[in-house]
Amino acid sequence: MLHSFSSLQRFSVFMASKPQRFHQIAGTNFQSSTKRVRTMATAIEPAMKDSFSRYAEYLNDLNDKRDRVVKASRDVTMNSKKVIFQVHRMSKYNKVEVLEKAEKDLVAVTDQYMSRLVKELQGTDFWKLRRAYSPGIQEYVEAATFCGFCKNGTLLKLDEINKTLLPLSDPSLQPLQINILDYLLGVADLTGELMRLAIGMISDGELEFAEKICTFARDIYRELTLVVPHMDDSSDMKTKMDIMLQSVMKIENACFSVHVRGSEYIPLLGSNDTSSFLVGVPDIEI
Repeated sequence: MLHSFSSLQRFSVFMASKPQRFHQIAGTNFQSSTKRVRTMATAIEPAMKDSFSRYAEYLNDLNDKRDRVVKASRDVTMNSKKVIFQVHRMSKYNKVEVLEKAEKDLVAVTDQYMSRLVKELQGTDFWKLRRAYSPGIQEYVEAATFCGFCKNGTLLKLDEINKTLLPLSDPSLQPLQINILDYLLGVADLTGELMRLAIGMISDGELEFAEKICTFARDIYRELTLVVPHMDDSSDMKTKMDIMLQSVMKIENACFSVHVRGSEYIPLLGSNDTSSFLVGVPDIEI
């Protein structure tokens, strides 16, 4: 009986002390887990900070580069427009002089402003910043092709334009080359300048040149209608195709009107057409 009581007493004491042991074990495990987490966090934190610092530095450099590229693209756009305005001063009396001046201006745009763009973009992923420099490239292509047509009567090819940019690049880095999309967008804008030039040539009595412009603009539009449906990123191109069609139609209507009602147009330009009521009247000097 005493033996049973002592056993029961020992069992009660053991059961009373067991929750305390469980708490001690659980507390020890929790403290060790907390220490391990703190140790891992202490080890990971510097690596995470370094990674995010590198990412922040990269993004800041990219934004700064984008700002510089946008500024360079604006300068290219502005000075390329000046080349186009110079070509529009061309008439049958000063064609050679005007085109020589326009070519010199285009070379200056290439050497002074395109070189800045090339310097910023060479050796980098051009497509990341394409939206920043694309407007300037398109305007440059428009000016170059406009000069090329007025001088040679043909369309300046993409390879010929890119060839002029190669000397601007560092041979050890990937050179900036105009992509096919920006080239086509620039050529699409060319038809608007061709329309203005054609109207000016008709006013100047250069009907043969105006007809040549009409044929050239029509050929560009016809060829692009075959290409644009197969382009992946063609939203900008589709918009310009509508404007291009309007320009081509204006050139065609102007040339058609001169052919059909030529006696109403040509005499005002000082023509010696015998059917004109102004035959023999000297040209009016403005």
